[in-house]
Amino acid sequence: MQWVIGFCGALLVAGAAYYKQSLSFSGMLAAVAMGTIYFGAGNAFWFGILLLFFISSSLLSKLHHENKAELEATYDKTGRRDAGQVFANGGLGMLLVLLNAIFPLELWGYLFIGVMATVTSDTWATEIGTLAKKPPRSVLTGRILPPGTSGGVSLPGTLAAAAGGALIGVASWLLRAASGMPEHSVLLLTLAGLLGGLVGAFADSFLGATVQRMNRCTVCGREVEASRHCGQPTVYARGWRWMDNDAVNAVSSILGGLAALLVGGL
Repeated sequence: MQWVIGFCGALLVAGAAYYKQSLSFSGMLAAVAMGTIYFGAGNAFWFGILLLFFISSSLLSKLHHENKAELEATYDKTGRRDAGQVFANGGLGMLLVLLNAIFPLELWGYLFIGVMATVTSDTWATEIGTLAKKPPRSVLTGRILPPGTSGGVSLPGTLAAAAGGALIGVASWLLRAASGMPEHSVLLLTLAGLLGGLVGAFADSFLGATVQRMNRCTVCGREVEASRHCGQPTVYARGWRWMDNDAVNAVSSILGGLAALLVGGL
C-alpha cells in the first residue's frame, strides 16, 4: 500500500508540474518513478524533502526578470527539467533511500540532507542570483563576470544558497519527527543542511569555473554551456568533455552530502 500511495502522490505532483511546463514528458516519467521509490522504500522524511526541493525550485524558476530568456539561452538545460536533470538532482538521494531500506544506518540520512541541501541551494542561488542588480564575480579570481557565467557568485545568490540549505535542515527535523524516526537536535540538522548546501553550491561554482565543459558561440563568441547559441551549433572551448552540467550537479551533491555527514559526526 505504501508503494501505491507513493505512486499516486508522485503522479499527482509530476503531472501538475508537466501541465505547468516545469517538467518535460521524460522529466515527468522520471519524477513519477523517483517519487514512488522515495515514498515506497522510505517514508515522509525522504519524500517530503524531495517534494520541498522540487516545489520551491519550480516556483523560483518562474520568477520573471528582463534577462532571463537571454540567460537561459546560454545554459545547457533550461527551467523545464528533463529526465537527465531530474535524476541529476534526485538520483543520489534515491540511491540513499534504497541503501537505507536495505542497510538502515543514520549516516544515510545525513548524506541525504547534504545532497538535497546542495541541489536546493544551487537552484536557489541561480534563480535569485540572476535577479541581482550587480554582476557576479568569479569564485576563483573575484573579477566581474557577465550574468549567467559558470563559476560566478554573488551576495544575493550566496544568501539564497544559505537559506535553501538551512530550510532543508529545518524541514528534515520536522519530517523526521513526523515519521517517528530517532530525534536529533534541530540546531544540528539545520547546520548540516546549511553547511552541506553551501559546500555543494560553491563546489558547483568552482567546477563550473575550472573543469566543466564549456562551448563557444561561433556567432557572438560568448562562452556558454549550451550546444546551440545564436541559432548555430557551438564549438568546444574548455573543460573536461564529459563534465556537463548534470555531472557537475552530481559531483557537487556528493561533496555537499559529505559535508553534512561531517556535521552529523560532530
